[in-house]
Amino acid sequence: MSTPEPGTRAAGTPTPPSGTGLIRSIVHRLAGEPLTLPVEGHLVSFDGATGWLNSEPLTPEGLRGRVVLVDFWTYTCINWLRTLPHRAAWAAKYRDAGLTVVGVHTPEFGFERDLDNVVAQSRTLGVEYPIAIDSDYRVWRAFANHFWPALYLADAEGRIRYHHFGEGEYAMTEMVIQQLLLDAGATGVAPDLVAVEPHGLEVAAEWRTLRSPETYLGDRQATGFASASIARVDAPHAYAAAPRLQLNHWDLSGTWTVAGHAAVLNEPGGRVAFQFHARDVNLVMGPASKGRSIPFRVFLDGEIATATHGTDVGSDGRGVAADQNTYQLIRQPGPIEERRFEIEFLDAGVEVYCFTFG
Repeated sequence: MSTPEPGTRAAGTPTPPSGTGLIRSIVHRLAGEPLTLPVEGHLVSFDGATGWLNSEPLTPEGLRGRVVLVDFWTYTCINWLRTLPHRAAWAAKYRDAGLTVVGVHTPEFGFERDLDNVVAQSRTLGVEYPIAIDSDYRVWRAFANHFWPALYLADAEGRIRYHHFGEGEYAMTEMVIQQLLLDAGATGVAPDLVAVEPHGLEVAAEWRTLRSPETYLGDRQATGFASASIARVDAPHAYAAAPRLQLNHWDLSGTWTVAGHAAVLNEPGGRVAFQFHARDVNLVMGPASKGRSIPFRVFLDGEIATATHGTDVGSDGRGVAADQNTYQLIRQPGPIEERRFEIEFLDAGVEVYCFTFG
């Protein structure tokens, strides 16, 4: 696996946006006054893209006259997945009024550099707008970007007028889109905002009860590993999980190789445990070899997760990791409190990369 350049998954604010910027924008909207938007720079070239999906290569010159929304993403990023319903709804609603959405897929993990994986996941997720494949991070660097997701809005003259990192600020972003379209001479731009119906991983986090952070399991970025003092990096080692874990700590049981990019299971029956406080538990994972499927079982406080199973787990607490992706393993319908999550893999050969929560 290759190492991505430094980047951060940006979650956004932990509560619905209610800052002075949004309030001021709503006041302007009610008064019928245009938003005041600074010029932050100019739309830069996409020449660094290694390929394109859903479009011929696009250029700032060729996009002149249209409002352009540039969206940096990578398909396992839970923070981007939760923004996708709005991105897709804006692309559909405002396309004929003059909006072009350009998704720039810049990979975090090595498997996200595989073009076949990006093609398959973009189809599964229903991303129909143009996608610049940025496997070499050249477009990322041209924008001086550091986050997934990151959104930049350019006006019809190619000037960057607004940006936002992470989730949220959907109303503010859409009002800026509308303003830039009106400034470009568009007519019939309805002032109402899109209504979306997210499903599965797209559902917004329950920020009020979220106490667990994104946590990587590969040695390069690992935090909270209870067995870190005895870990054998890049070598198989038999781990015995601690019976109790502190909040936001995790542990392994079974024979694993903790590599730089991920923890890799060497023998069937291995487990990962995590002490968490959140509604949802998600895990980036998958078989190390294409074409394999790794069955697993999910537990909550020592019991098979039945009523609390996520969308990638059956009502019997079982699931299959058939590709390298983000899997929703737990979604709790009831009160949220600190609990112990465990996943047991029935075959060897799985790679586990990163926990995220919602």
